[in-house]
Amino acid sequence: MTQTTTWNEATRHHDSIGSVIRSYVQLTKPRIIPLLLIETAAAMWVAGHGEVNVWLVLTTLLSGTLAAASAQTINCVYDRDIDFDMERTRHRPIPSGRIQVRDALVFAGVLAALAFGLQAWVANLLSAFLAMVGIAIYVGVYTTWLKRSSPQNIVIGGAAGAVPPLVGWAAVTGELSLAAWLFFFIVFIWTPPHFWGLAMLIQDDYAKVNVPMMPVIVGDEATARQIWYYTLVLVPLTLMMSYPLGATGAVYALVALALGAKFIQKAWALLKAPSDRDLAKGLFKYSILYMMLLSAGMVVDSWPITQSWTAQLSGQLAGQLAPFVSLLP
Repeated sequence: MTQTTTWNEATRHHDSIGSVIRSYVQLTKPRIIPLLLIETAAAMWVAGHGEVNVWLVLTTLLSGTLAAASAQTINCVYDRDIDFDMERTRHRPIPSGRIQVRDALVFAGVLAALAFGLQAWVANLLSAFLAMVGIAIYVGVYTTWLKRSSPQNIVIGGAAGAVPPLVGWAAVTGELSLAAWLFFFIVFIWTPPHFWGLAMLIQDDYAKVNVPMMPVIVGDEATARQIWYYTLVLVPLTLMMSYPLGATGAVYALVALALGAKFIQKAWALLKAPSDRDLAKGLFKYSILYMMLLSAGMVVDSWPITQSWTAQLSGQLAGQLAPFVSLLP
């Protein structure tokens, strides 16, 4: 029996408009999108020094949602063969037959066109172009090239998930500063330990369909060691937003330091017991919370009231320390 025949047997007819909508929404992997939007919003607030046009933020987040949904839909189209072979993905809209490939591709094209048009109209061409670059990297570099050919797939292809901060920054300023690129590299370096934590949990699925994720190729111990190395690079990288770039202040620096210390602790625990699935799961879940809170820290730090409060606190602290400083040779 051919795979096509099997898919036809798996076809499920929609019984209402609501079920059709649910299938198309499922095609976009909506659980992945919110974190990308949080990164985008954080970049916008930092770029705008805490004062951003609400309409611009909402529009950029909407266009970002459309762009990410387009990329995920194309990913589902391309991966329909391996999705059918894995139990956890077999019931997705395409392998189950609820949505046809042609319809999914049209849907993805419409989403991408809407994302580009909306972003170019409300913000600028640079941010709209960057959104399309994100789709191109995710589809062309990660999905169709590296995912099935190299254990470094998520390292290089993960650049797609680091594009949203660039989109947000460009939407506000019309350009990309060093701080914008630093935010890009923060997400870029964060992605491998984040994703490898998940890959360690579901490596059997990847091995079944011959996808060379890091744990499948080099094992748990070597993967945990890579997670450790990336985490050690990530934490000081986040602090560079405050010093030397000065794009963020003391509040963010304290948040980044506290979050980073916890991340290092979890990575170290996994390094000591790489076969412990609970530790891998804990690291994966924390990595999501880490990026959410790090982005939130950027937003809070950028608020004028926060800047005013830290300036006053710094002034008071400097005044209290002045007598002691004067005693120094």
